[in-house]
This record gives sequence, structure tokens and C-alpha cells, in this order.
Amino acid sequence: MEGKAKGKEFRVFFLWRIRNWMVKLGEKSMDILDKVSEIIAGAGRNLSDKAKKAKEIASLKSQVRTCENIIEKNFLEIGKLYFEKYGECPDPDFEKACRSIKNAKHGVRELNKKINEQKKGR
Repeated sequence: MEGKAKGKEFRVFFLWRIRNWMVKLGEKSMDILDKVSEIIAGAGRNLSDKAKKAKEIASLKSQVRTCENIIEKNFLEIGKLYFEKYGECPDPDFEKACRSIKNAKHGVRELNKKINEQKKGR
């Protein structure tokens, strides 16, 4: 918040300095200064709006990731439950995946045996 206050103070001081300089140049200069002030104010509002939109988009993307994580977690749980219940006699659509899981589980058991043998051999 302090950075915003300093930025605003700088803009006010900057505009005040320009206005004082323009007063010295005359009435036409005041019209120019008013236009410059409008442009600066408009640019500030535009930047503020863009920052708000960026924040909203980031928040929405975060919510999307949360939903996707929930979906992924539940898909994994469904797959695990299916394998536990039907892994020995799966539907043909799931036969290859269930066989891969069985092979990987067998590989884990064999590798753990080798690890234990290595530990005992120390």
C-alpha cells in the first residue's frame, strides 16, 4: 500500500509542477495540461483495470487446477478400487492395464527382495 501512496504522491507532485510551468506559458497551455492530465489519469485507470483482470484470471486458473486435481485424485481412486475388485478377471477393455499393474507389483516385490539381500550382505 505504501508503494501506491508514493506513486500517487509523485503523480500529484509531477502534475502540480507541470501545471505551475504551464501557468507561466498562458491559457492555451492550461488546455494542454488538462488533456495531459486526462491522458495520465486514463492510463492509470487502464492499468488498474488490467491488473484487476489479471488477478481474477489467476484466481480462476487456480480454481481450475484445484478442480483438475480433485478429478485426477478420484480417477486414481476409482482405478485402484476397480483393480482391487476386478483385477483378477477384468473387463477386456482393462485387461492390458491390469496385467501391467500386476507385472509392476511383481517387479516391486522382486526389487525389494534384492534391496533386503543387499542390506543383509553389508
